[in-house]
Amino acid sequence: MQASHSGSSRQTVLIVDDTPDNIDVMTEVLSPHYLTKVALNGERALKIAAGDNKPDIILLDIMMPGISGYDVCQRLKRNSSTQGIPVIFVTAMNEIEDEQKGLALGAVDYITKPISPAIVLARVRTHLALYDQTRELERLVALRTAELEKTRSQIIRRLGRAAEFKDNETGNHVIRMSHYARLTAQAAGLSSGAVDILFHAAPMHDVGKIGIPDNILLKPGKLDELEWEVMHQHPAMGAEIIGDHKDELLQAAHCVAITHHEKWDGTGYPKGLKGEEIPIYGRIVAIADVFDALTSERPYKKAWTVEAALQMIEEGAGRHFDPGLMPAFRQAMPDMLKIKEQYSEDKGALTDLDFTAPQ
Repeated sequence: MQASHSGSSRQTVLIVDDTPDNIDVMTEVLSPHYLTKVALNGERALKIAAGDNKPDIILLDIMMPGISGYDVCQRLKRNSSTQGIPVIFVTAMNEIEDEQKGLALGAVDYITKPISPAIVLARVRTHLALYDQTRELERLVALRTAELEKTRSQIIRRLGRAAEFKDNETGNHVIRMSHYARLTAQAAGLSSGAVDILFHAAPMHDVGKIGIPDNILLKPGKLDELEWEVMHQHPAMGAEIIGDHKDELLQAAHCVAITHHEKWDGTGYPKGLKGEEIPIYGRIVAIADVFDALTSERPYKKAWTVEAALQMIEEGAGRHFDPGLMPAFRQAMPDMLKIKEQYSEDKGALTDLDFTAPQ
């Protein structure tokens, strides 16, 4: 009993039956139209179904030694890689209760023996067509979801840069500090998913600056007490602009907006959070933001040297910054300096592509 392999573009039917004569009959009916694979027991059927070249549909006997067809179906439906494959029971068990049980286990159809070739072909053709439609719909949904996620990320980045343009001509600060946060998070051992979320959320850290009057935000000298009170409102303003969402990326953006000015010793703002009360995203962004602010020229100051900025941040460990993040910050520094040069202000405003994390 050999499976038919004429025509590699044809769909594949897996026939599972412990009786060779039954397999021969089914293969004779189906092989002129489909590629056929065969299994004489449930264990072999599960192995084939979970392989690289999965069948497009499975015709499954119920009464078999070892694992029954019912058990095979249950296992297929519990496995995320095989649960979508349509299963048709083909069996001599012809009681209504048998059919009901088979369908309840997730089978799409139930054919009784002895089979009618025309019925088998019609049922297989119908369920393969439905399966093809389902897979195409899933592909289109995944494609559209990816497009929407890309658009969402671009909107977040654009809004973050829009806020930064008020006191930074290019808006490149959000690009640099987002990379600094990404590199520090990687060195600190955050998961790749968390690193990616932080990287794409970090540009929103100062979005609340949109609500700060220009005479305060762009003041070339030191702010007085009342002006500082206004400036201290921008984290809360940013969190309000972003809002509360179930979306993980927007939750992270809300987090960095409201917490990036909190300090390890509890003297930060707006909530005076202390130590690990400050979410890890906020602790990392605090370091990345201050490092870039210190090493960049602003209306009220000249750029610090990297060495002076490093010294200031390390001296602030345990007061302003999480001391546990200092080793990761130092480890990430060589790559951070490359980012600093690559996205320097004298190169002008950069494009959305500059938010792509290097691989």
